[in-house]
Amino acid sequence: QVQLVESGGGLVQAGGSLRLSCTASGLTFSSATMGWFRQAPGKEREFVATISSGGAYTYYTSSVKGRFTISRDDAKDTLYLQMNSLKPEDTAVYYCAASLSPAQFMRFGKIDSWGQGTQVTVSS
Repeated sequence: QVQLVESGGGLVQAGGSLRLSCTASGLTFSSATMGWFRQAPGKEREFVATISSGGAYTYYTSSVKGRFTISRDDAKDTLYLQMNSLKPEDTAVYYCAASLSPAQFMRFGKIDSWGQGTQVTVSS
């Protein structure tokens, strides 16, 4: 059974930084496409970033490009999202996602497993 456990969320002021982590078990992490999604109150869940198996390919939604960095440590079965220059509109529950499909498809919803989410709140 695949388990994805997020951590690192919290309350931060605008302009601040947070690093989210997602520890995986029950899958061959190094072979999986991994990514982050988020869901703000009253809105649909949206794609944030993805990273391919091996880490050579990354892709970001335009609103976070240049501010967020996705990375992975296959030795630790852990995915990261470094979030800098946070804005109030980044406030959301952030979800870790895993897929056996190529990374190019993750932003279109090709997801096999979800984490439970971690809350990020950015105050103005």
